Amino acid sequence: MEAVDGTNAGGSPRKPVRPLDAAERRVLGVLIEKGKTTPDQYPLSLNAVVVGCNQKSNRDPVMEIDEEAAARALTSLRECGAVAEVYGNGRLARYRHLAYEWLGVAKEELAVLGELLLRGEQTEGDLRGRASRMDPIPDLTALRTHLDRLADRGLVVWLSPPGRGRMLTHGLLPPEKLEKVRAQLGLAAPPPAGAAPRDIDDEADADDDADAGDADDADDDADAGDGASDGADDRAATAPPQGGASRQPPAPDPPPRTPGDPLLERLRALETEVAGLAERLARLEQTAR
Repeated sequence: MEAVDGTNAGGSPRKPVRPLDAAERRVLGVLIEKGKTTPDQYPLSLNAVVVGCNQKSNRDPVMEIDEEAAARALTSLRECGAVAEVYGNGRLARYRHLAYEWLGVAKEELAVLGELLLRGEQTEGDLRGRASRMDPIPDLTALRTHLDRLADRGLVVWLSPPGRGRMLTHGLLPPEKLEKVRAQLGLAAPPPAGAAPRDIDDEADADDDADAGDADDADDDADAGDGASDGADDRAATAPPQGGASRQPPAPDPPPRTPGDPLLERLRALETEVAGLAERLARLEQTAR
């Protein structure tokens, strides 16, 4: 976002434009809106600011801002030159925006920015209809004239390429919030100005690396297949011959045992019983043949 330099209507230096947090954006948007749509109730009291911030129509997202949060936002906006505190006939403080001076914009452009502050990113068509309730914008051609001027100064950010349903938002978002908006819409940020295109040789090297990786994966798969084949051969070598007498493979040597252990004694008895059953099975098979 480009800082707007110069002087305001009173001749004092204009403070630079800076990104605004969520509460500041909502408060400034409310002051812009109410100044245009309900001028007889403007400037606004703190309570009216809170009511406008928490309004459910013409707001996206719907927020719940209390008086303390609204007062903090008003204070920070006064410090940056976007809002002024005024007193009328009574002693109750009221607030009005200084957005014309702070941003250096015309009335239709301020209507556009006010709508974007209240509802965030939207299409050109939606924006024209919504901003026209503040100041008439006859058609999209007229809107685009205002948008081009605002975009040149970084006060509007295009989120999608030209065409039907083109998306945009205001330029008062912090950079991290703008990137989050792009991510939510599935849109990548445009490349930085002057960024060098990717070198073709780099792309070729990347392809070579990918091919090498594929080859390594193929070799690993082949090795795995060889291992499986070796395992199958080993199993075939140890399988009993078909059609012949089944031969009981010799039992492996038992692990060392501690004398007097009841579990080990039971294990010995089971081993002896299994060996006897194997011998009986072999004799039965011989008798059957």
